[in-house]
Amino acid sequence: MASFFTLTILSLILFFSISSAARRHTSDSSTGNSFSVKIREACKASRDPPTCESVLTDSGNLPSELTAPLIIQSAVNLSSENNAKAKVMVQSIIDASVGNSNRTDAGKVCMEVLGYAEYRVGLTGQALTRGKIKDARAWMSAVMVYQYDCWSALKYVNGTSQVSKTMAFLNSLIGYSSNALGMLVNYDVYGENTVSWTAPKTERDGFWEGSGSGEAGRVTGGVPSGLKPDVTVCKNGGCEYKTVQEAVNAAPENQETRKFVILIKSGLYEEKVRVPLEKKNVVFLGDGMGKTVITGSLNVGLIGVTTYETATVGVVGDGFMASGITFQNTAGPDAHQAVAFRSDSDLSVVENCEFIGNQDTLYAHALRQYYKSCRIQGNVDFIFGNSASFFQECDILVAPRQLLPEKGETNAVTAHGKIDPAQSTGFVFQNCLINGTDEYMTLYYKKPKVHKNFLGRPWKEYSRTVFLDCTLEALISPNGWLPWSGDFALKTLYYGEYRNTGPGANTAGRVPWSSQIPAEHVNSYSLQNFIQGDQWISMSS
Repeated sequence: MASFFTLTILSLILFFSISSAARRHTSDSSTGNSFSVKIREACKASRDPPTCESVLTDSGNLPSELTAPLIIQSAVNLSSENNAKAKVMVQSIIDASVGNSNRTDAGKVCMEVLGYAEYRVGLTGQALTRGKIKDARAWMSAVMVYQYDCWSALKYVNGTSQVSKTMAFLNSLIGYSSNALGMLVNYDVYGENTVSWTAPKTERDGFWEGSGSGEAGRVTGGVPSGLKPDVTVCKNGGCEYKTVQEAVNAAPENQETRKFVILIKSGLYEEKVRVPLEKKNVVFLGDGMGKTVITGSLNVGLIGVTTYETATVGVVGDGFMASGITFQNTAGPDAHQAVAFRSDSDLSVVENCEFIGNQDTLYAHALRQYYKSCRIQGNVDFIFGNSASFFQECDILVAPRQLLPEKGETNAVTAHGKIDPAQSTGFVFQNCLINGTDEYMTLYYKKPKVHKNFLGRPWKEYSRTVFLDCTLEALISPNGWLPWSGDFALKTLYYGEYRNTGPGANTAGRVPWSSQIPAEHVNSYSLQNFIQGDQWISMSS
């Protein structure tokens, strides 16, 4: 993240002359002054108001009559236009990288995620015109995820001026998206009165949304019962398809309402499965955890494989559902990052499923996700990403990384990656059990002093994770939470607990940079408020 803010300085230098020109342009008349004031007020929602003002003024996107929605739309358009320019620059890197597999692979990842950003920023503009402000915020939050992912991918192959120039441009692009997102948040909270708009804040600044005392929310719903399969997959034949991927390929594209149900019969399916963006409302129905198993072993130790690509199952199409399936990565604890399941599916529901791995088991990458009555197993950062994900009544289990209990190990259950205070992302765990597998608990109780387990650590600067009414067993360290590196993110993250029970729930020894959620604010993390679950989860039953 230090590199990220260093590049922000480059952005300011880049747009200094634009800012000067903008000031000259807007100081010639009372109309110009009024124009300037409206832009200045709207840009109070930015983390970098001077740059926000200058780039918006010079963009050519602003209408003659300025209203809050039109200014926001202009900021969204600016992100969209420059996202397209970034794709051109990344393609040039790919074209110039023949023979350099690492740079080529990074470029391909960039092109993929910038494509997702392009799609989501388009949806953001549509949602804004229809008054669907929560959707617009969720989608613009994802735009930032994808643009940052591209920047991060290039960071590891930055050996040419061309890559450096593209990274600087991407950093500016992320800033444009941040401006638009900050405005969306302020518009949602304060309305059109831009005088009240302010820089993005988090709980650490005393900013809460959708508060109210009482329970943290319960929405009845999940994967609908009685679904009839459109196609069936059987490991040994006798059905329409032998592989899950073949069945996914048969799903219609851009199906907005009707679900395409794939029944996956018992068996071990050794394959890499991808549900692409255009395959919406796909449903995986299995015969139960441990019976229907989709497995793989991709990991970052393999040449040219990124964490994103290691997923055994990767889902992007919106409205994905799954029930009765085990998603597995068998790469082992020494293979480092090895994802069993990755989701970029907005409004996705996963129920009664199992996720087995070690480091980075479940990559809840982006957008709004709901996990109910699932079993998630791993050790290092095994639930991670920058989504807004809600885990309800799940078993979260630490698995051993070694069979020698005298060699201590340190594990973190979560590593949330929120990069901007305005992003509506975070992890919420409600009524979950945090424990170890049977094997781990046997080792833990033999050598409890050398085995340390924590609820989470901050992958990125605004990491946000809360545990509500959960059972925290004895393996959780009294500190509760683990730093990432030094004091990185400790002043900006939000790690909260509320009414947890169990021997690991004693808060007396918690680190001072974690929080106990005030009762009057706990409903900020309800299904309704956090991921708008009352609008789509209950409707899925």
